[in-house]
Amino acid sequence: MTLQEIAAQLQTRVADADFDKSVKFVLGSEGVIVLDGGKVTTEDAPADCTITISRSNFEDLVAGDLSPTAAFMSGKLKVDGDMSAAMALSQLL
Repeated sequence: MTLQEIAAQLQTRVADADFDKSVKFVLGSEGVIVLDGGKVTTEDAPADCTITISRSNFEDLVAGDLSPTAAFMSGKLKVDGDMSAAMALSQLL
């Protein structure tokens, strides 16, 4: 799955959600996915919260095979910035 396909999948999840924060997923050399309110893009931009995660763990997270809380507790993802934005996002994943 390409980053654009993942972004499109996330777009359908956040389109009708009441998510008013911005979160950037940094996937190492693979690129970034930025959620800003109801918009999802693969263009790098500033965000309230930055989450660093590997591409494979991110795909597991989006697929529902990896719990956001478990990923954070096990060090599979790192959060920098507004933790409340990450917590709000966990309800959408």
